[in-house]
Amino acid sequence: MTKKQKRMLVRIVAGLALLIGVSLLPVADWVGEQQSIYLEFFLYLVPYLVVGYDVLLRAGRNITRGKVFDENFLMSVATLGAFALVLFPQAEQHFAEGAAVMLFYQVGELFQSYAVGKSRKSIAAMMDIAPDFANVLRNGDLVQVDPAEIAIGDKIVVKPGERVPLDGVLVEGASQLDTAALTGESVPREVREGDEIISGCVNMTGLITVRVTKPFGESTVSRILELVENASEKKARTENFITRFARYYTPIVVVIAALLAVIPPLIFGQDWSDWIQRGLVFLVVSCPCALVISVPLSFFGGIGGASRLGILVKGSNYLEALAQTETVVFDKTGTLTDGSFNVVAVHPSSGIDPDRLLSLAAHAEAYSDHPIALSVRRAYSGPIDRQRLGEVEEQSGHGVQAKVDEHVVLVGNDKLMGTAGIDCCECELTGTILHVSLDGEYSGHIVIADVIKPDAARAIANLHAAGVKKTVMLTGDRADVAAAVAKELGIDEFHAQLLPQDKVAEVERLLSETHAATGGKGKLAFVGDGINDAPVLTRADIGIAMGAMGSDAAIEAADIVLMDDKPSNIARAVGVARKTLAIVGQNIVFALGVKFLVLILAAFGIANMWLAVFADVGVSVIAILNAMRAMNVRK
Repeated sequence: MTKKQKRMLVRIVAGLALLIGVSLLPVADWVGEQQSIYLEFFLYLVPYLVVGYDVLLRAGRNITRGKVFDENFLMSVATLGAFALVLFPQAEQHFAEGAAVMLFYQVGELFQSYAVGKSRKSIAAMMDIAPDFANVLRNGDLVQVDPAEIAIGDKIVVKPGERVPLDGVLVEGASQLDTAALTGESVPREVREGDEIISGCVNMTGLITVRVTKPFGESTVSRILELVENASEKKARTENFITRFARYYTPIVVVIAALLAVIPPLIFGQDWSDWIQRGLVFLVVSCPCALVISVPLSFFGGIGGASRLGILVKGSNYLEALAQTETVVFDKTGTLTDGSFNVVAVHPSSGIDPDRLLSLAAHAEAYSDHPIALSVRRAYSGPIDRQRLGEVEEQSGHGVQAKVDEHVVLVGNDKLMGTAGIDCCECELTGTILHVSLDGEYSGHIVIADVIKPDAARAIANLHAAGVKKTVMLTGDRADVAAAVAKELGIDEFHAQLLPQDKVAEVERLLSETHAATGGKGKLAFVGDGINDAPVLTRADIGIAMGAMGSDAAIEAADIVLMDDKPSNIARAVGVARKTLAIVGQNIVFALGVKFLVLILAAFGIANMWLAVFADVGVSVIAILNAMRAMNVRK
């Protein structure tokens, strides 16, 4: 609890004690029935001013600035009006209620302040990735300096238990990094020399030396903190609606309250004190605190809850759009698949040992940096002896011809085999087929594929279960490969062999279809790796970059950033968004329903000040508690 909140709590407790004390005093016995009204007026005025003087000051200050119709004004007029009934000595007095309304209003304000503060602290704790210092070796000693002072190329030392202050490359040592603050993933990540290190992670085990590759202002931690801080600036349509609603609603109810208090006594000769009391109750009830507080707090809580899962949402408008998602479009490589080629099968010809086949292919591909060549070399368990190699000739788009132990080895596609007049067999597996021949004789083939991520199928199933109508995959890969991946994952529609501009065209078409089918209400989300999908990410209703830890391009282009590499978190993001929107809807219906009901009762003289307190403060507290549920997510 902050100092300001503690001071407010002291005032509330003091005011409550004074209010109870005054209510127990036998004032009528002291001065008589007639004079007791005026003495009670001054006595109840003390606790009222103790708890509410700041509300009166804010109301007066806002009036001078042209901001008349706010909750401070409504509460001041209503409570001062209750004390103004002293001008009608013959009427029933409501000094105690006036003081109590202000007291409970301040209780609600304190609760609101605490709830908002707790939400902000929760987000700050979740995103507590800002480094305090960086260790630099100077004159043989480690010196702690401001991370902003470190230049590109400088070497910093990170001790076990310390947070990595800047992005860089590990040049000495090995360790495990806790990336939970960035990804929501509790499993440590092992790093060795040559690995990229990003700021915000916690070094868990070994002492490491890192060469800085980005200045602090451009580091991952700075970009993420900036994203979180700016998230509140981009408001959802619901938030903007509530703001506009309050702007028109408040002056309307003030006018209605004034007419309610004045017209019946003035025109129909009704009792002034009775109708003034009705108008005052009407004013207390009409205060739109519950909506103005709980709706932004719900979105704020949803953004905070998502960040616990390593899902960074750039604004509540994107959270609202995500909740309305009808179509999710995926890039394939790096999103649904690992984006790295792996040997998935080795099919040797009769009499050929599988290791012999891999050895021939790995040696022939020894000098190539192509991803397929690298995958073959990774799959071969033995050492590559370059002394065994003779002439090596790469044939672009076909493969490679090399001499291995003075034998001619061909490794490549069916076109290379056809050019050499070698018959090769077909393979029932889907992927890149690498045929191998030895001295003109076919030796077998190796199947290489981009491996599907372990939770990709679950991600698609969860999206369908969450109510997403259509899932689509776009890829530049071959149609047969795309068809196999789509079938395995349960994707509704796929489009293959697309160039980057073709992907944009497909997204444009799918956008039109989605908007037409839903009357513009349904949204389309595109999920990509955030590096080469920037044009499509920006064109979709919601651009989601996944596996984006450390990627500036992803953080810049996308509306929502998934810091880890798990497709299943897309469905979790949709779940958080829909839960948040449901809570917002519940608060709007509950707050307006209770208020309109009590407003009607107040107009007919049925509701008293105590019911008005519940309709204002009670509803606000319940709405705030409900809004805080948006923060609760399961990791």
